[in-house]
Amino acid sequence: MTLDSFVSTAVFETFDGIRRGWAWYASWLERFRIRGLVRIVVDLIDDLATFGTIIALAILVFALPPFSGEGDIWNQRREYAVTFTDINGEIIGRRGIRQDDAIPLEEIPQSVIKAALATEDSRFYHHFGVDIQGTLRAMVANARAQGVVQGGSTITQQLAKNLFLSPERSMQRKVHEAFLSLWIEARLTKNEILKLYLDRAYMGGGNYGVEAAAQFYFGKSIRDVTLPESAMLAGLFKAPSKFAPHVNPQAAKARANVVLYRMLDVGYISQGEMFEARRNPPKVINQADYYSPDYFLDWAYREALEVVEAHGFEGDFVLEIKTTVDINLQKHAQKTVDDMLEQNSVRYHAGQAALVSMHPDGALKAIVGGRDYEKSQFNRATDAMRQPGSAFKPFVYLAALRNGYSPKTVVYDKPVRIGSWQPRNYSHKYRGRTTLTNALTYSYNTVPVHLMLDIGRKTIIETTKLAGLKSEIKSVPSLPLGTNEVTVMDLTTGYATFANGGKQAKPYTVLEIRRPNGDLLYSRGKNAPEPKQVFAEERIADLNFMLNRVVEAGTGKRSLLGFTPQGGKTGTTQSYRDAWFVGFTAHYVTGVWFGNDNYSEMNRVTGGSLPAMTWKNFMLEAHKDTVAKGLTGVPLNGTYTKFASRSDGKFVIPQIPKPDAEFRTSRQGLGTDDVVIFQPQSRKRRRNGPVVSILQDMFSLFGTNKPRIKRSSRSRSLFSPGKRRVSKRQRRARRNAKRLRDLLETR
Repeated sequence: MTLDSFVSTAVFETFDGIRRGWAWYASWLERFRIRGLVRIVVDLIDDLATFGTIIALAILVFALPPFSGEGDIWNQRREYAVTFTDINGEIIGRRGIRQDDAIPLEEIPQSVIKAALATEDSRFYHHFGVDIQGTLRAMVANARAQGVVQGGSTITQQLAKNLFLSPERSMQRKVHEAFLSLWIEARLTKNEILKLYLDRAYMGGGNYGVEAAAQFYFGKSIRDVTLPESAMLAGLFKAPSKFAPHVNPQAAKARANVVLYRMLDVGYISQGEMFEARRNPPKVINQADYYSPDYFLDWAYREALEVVEAHGFEGDFVLEIKTTVDINLQKHAQKTVDDMLEQNSVRYHAGQAALVSMHPDGALKAIVGGRDYEKSQFNRATDAMRQPGSAFKPFVYLAALRNGYSPKTVVYDKPVRIGSWQPRNYSHKYRGRTTLTNALTYSYNTVPVHLMLDIGRKTIIETTKLAGLKSEIKSVPSLPLGTNEVTVMDLTTGYATFANGGKQAKPYTVLEIRRPNGDLLYSRGKNAPEPKQVFAEERIADLNFMLNRVVEAGTGKRSLLGFTPQGGKTGTTQSYRDAWFVGFTAHYVTGVWFGNDNYSEMNRVTGGSLPAMTWKNFMLEAHKDTVAKGLTGVPLNGTYTKFASRSDGKFVIPQIPKPDAEFRTSRQGLGTDDVVIFQPQSRKRRRNGPVVSILQDMFSLFGTNKPRIKRSSRSRSLFSPGKRRVSKRQRRARRNAKRLRDLLETR
């Protein structure tokens, strides 16, 4: 009962207290009660304030800018603008956007600034980011014209759109634009805003900013433009694609006249200056007059971005990059490929070709990615994955050399089977006992398979990786015959390791990276690591000796330069879908590929034909001003000096003989072999059986076993005793045989 009494009393007193408090509060408010008209006004103001606050908060949420305002906000959506120069510092092209923000506002002519202000925002220095007066004037003009004839956006609003917003037309974007304009005006001065606008505005033709536009359209710096040129540039702000002078010169001139009249209206120029500018319209340069190595630049731009990211230069978006390209050699490479295709594409059904040339350390000098960049930007030199065929065999032989083999090791060209796969020589005959050198020289196909079975596939794959190949090499039975797909760039890089004595090569194009004001950001000489020695020089010397025999006596004879030591290897895939020649001297490593984009068959094009001929034609020009130099394993001796002294400097590329009924095709190896040797039918050779062929190859260990064309009945055997009259061809063969014996004895 006591507890019940306590609770009841507490509840009663609580409610009673609330009632008395409310009565007191109501009595107190009576002193401030407003009645009549005054109350109506106050209620209206109160409601407007309440709903206005709600609406303002909703607009604020709707108009929140699309970024946090932290970090490098002025470059959030910016793209790279890269200018490339050749080895001599001459500009060869650009990638990314075209932009240059290194010109101070003080050095930009007043004619450019006044033209921009007259057309875009004549009250720029008098508003706070949003021009209320200009906006109302534009609304009235548009209403009278029943369309959009004037824009109300200020330069600050346009800058906000360029920096932070998309070009879509929507109410939300306009609200964002207005709020961001106020935000920009609170953080930057008027001159800083104007400078940003002149540097970032799109000016057509891939150009951003007045400096890039002046260089592109007039071939001069913005510092040197005239009044009519300034008017034409200012006309691009409204519709850059429509008024671009290189696309629509008449529309550009008409728009420039409108700008001049506008400058006259606001008092920036006199009437005489306007008439003078109209009488002397600007001259727009023809962009087609400039040669640009586009395939090379595509690769260089890709590498430049990797270097920028690796060294933390992301804050620099306008860059000048000095590259390794020799522009004259690049032009010659493109012309060589184009001429070879022009002369032979129909006859041999060869639709495309690619070429990569570099120094042995990996410095790229020329890249040809196809016939015509305008028709196809796909870079067949760097991106097309194709089977290299026998051009892959040097990596197999190098792996064998690393595992105890030598150039004079006796191997056997005999049948071999791996599961259901059985590689065969094209002639369906086997040479039997031979040397490792002869096997590579004449590209026997069973020998590298036997080597693989002996040393293992992992050893070969490891060798390719050490040589610098980045392509995936799969462990398949046909691995040693080049059935894995690689790029021309990749395969040429691997051969560069042979040319430089066993140091791992990495292709590169970037020598220096600078800001537009000249500040050095990157130098390969200072920042790049030294190449790593991955193969012993003795093993590379053995391999180069064998690859030298390929071009002097084997499948690559059409590539023989004669005046300098060289090595190389041909490659032809099954059904003539791909034809390769990759070779090197002490100065250049060059890879050439011929084929079709749709993988269709060519008409008996082998690596020893069109690719080898193209390689030789290019390398003759590349070595025009070089001094012959020995290779690791192929020293510079008197043979090359004699050749150079006999040469008159004119080299004729031999034409591919056309097969007919009087000739037969003899191929050394499988259908994926390298060279087609045309020789007349010989009943005597047809009667020779396998035993005779093996005996002949055994004796060929001491000479050259290259098939020869029988010229006359008076010809004498190379090994005939006594003093007999020998032909010039026989004397040359005898010298080669003696040289081979001497080299083998030396080893």
